Amino acid sequence: MTESNAYTRRQFLKTGMVLASTAWTLPSFLERSALAMSRPSTAVAGAAGLPDQRVLVIVQLSGGNDGLNTVIPYRHELYYRNRPRIAVARDQVLSLGPSQEVGLHPRLRPLMELMDNGAASIIQGVGYPNPNRSHFASMDIWHTGDTLGRNGYGWLGRAMDEKARASTAAASRRSGYQKPSPDGMLALGREAPLATIGRKARPVTFEQANLFRWFGEDIDPEMAQSYGMMVTPEELAALASLRDQAGADPSQGDEAAFVKRTSLDARVESARIRQAVARGAATTFPNSPLARDLQTVAAMIRAQMPTRVYYVGMGGFDTHAGQPGRHDGLLGQFAQAMKAFDAELRATGHHDRVITMAFSEFGRRVSENASAGTDHGAAGPVFLFGSHIKPGLIGPHPSLDKLERGDLAHQLDFRSVYASLLQHWLTVDPSKVLGPAFKPANVLAI
Repeated sequence: MTESNAYTRRQFLKTGMVLASTAWTLPSFLERSALAMSRPSTAVAGAAGLPDQRVLVIVQLSGGNDGLNTVIPYRHELYYRNRPRIAVARDQVLSLGPSQEVGLHPRLRPLMELMDNGAASIIQGVGYPNPNRSHFASMDIWHTGDTLGRNGYGWLGRAMDEKARASTAAASRRSGYQKPSPDGMLALGREAPLATIGRKARPVTFEQANLFRWFGEDIDPEMAQSYGMMVTPEELAALASLRDQAGADPSQGDEAAFVKRTSLDARVESARIRQAVARGAATTFPNSPLARDLQTVAAMIRAQMPTRVYYVGMGGFDTHAGQPGRHDGLLGQFAQAMKAFDAELRATGHHDRVITMAFSEFGRRVSENASAGTDHGAAGPVFLFGSHIKPGLIGPHPSLDKLERGDLAHQLDFRSVYASLLQHWLTVDPSKVLGPAFKPANVLAI
């Protein structure tokens, strides 16, 4: 947590406002509001100037997914020699064709079906030079796009900052006020991912949409009684009208008016989110945490929320012991959730708008350990989903003969994948976010 984030949280607590949420950290737009109240000359930051109607969804597979048991070099004896207890049997591997030296884990059949339908790809051997085997350090590297720890802001946050800076339609910035909203980024989880933190841009963050609401009786009891549990379109329109009439530019120093305006903003945005999710799904989702989060994302996309980046996560991939069974179940949940998300987007007519990227902070070591598991490694696969990706396997599988300190050597820098998503999907100049060294990888069909 940066000092600026800690400061805004302390300032917010002094206001006496309470957000009903299961998250331990406050949604970022509330933190920004608190900072503005304590410093009247500071404008509330937002994420303006986003492109057409494209959506990027990020799925974080936390713990270090074992890429070698995900995309399996089952025709190579070295794979079985290094993993006598945890290797997937040859006759169980999903073949990708007679010309392929690798296949997929048997629990990834739903993902293979997406690949066959042109809606999924696996980029092999993604990583970075001099890999760090610490969960926290490596995840920070993936979140910031910086292997040297020089940048404390996330790659998506910087991208949204750049979109806002480059935008020519900046009337709200010129007036000194930008309403806090999920227009830019939205994260499902207990805290905002570092990847989404920019100098100004912040995501809206929550765990459950039905608990994402204000209790603002101390600000305006009549307003709270009338609009506190708003769900209908008519009520939402009425509240939005009240919000628009409230005005309150924080740069003018009217803190009382600004508090009321901020409360109205939060009510409007929480009502929009809860209204979107309440509609339900057009298809059936599995009963897993990732699938439920993706169902929530799909509902907001279906409701045409203006959000352009969604961030969700799935944990449990730190398989140091007893990997068989555990890893099998995780891959099955992941594949089923992604297949269901794809089906929902197709059923609701939004498939062409969405690209999803799934990543893990590192792969696992080539050799199994004494506990029938694997320890922290380096390069691993990255997954892409959607209508505008190049389907199938991308790039060669890392060599089992030429290891780096017992790990698979990376074939592609992850920042080249980011650069492609930035340039070709979010229409942000990647050099402004990642620097000039990383050219877009040829992974999208745009």
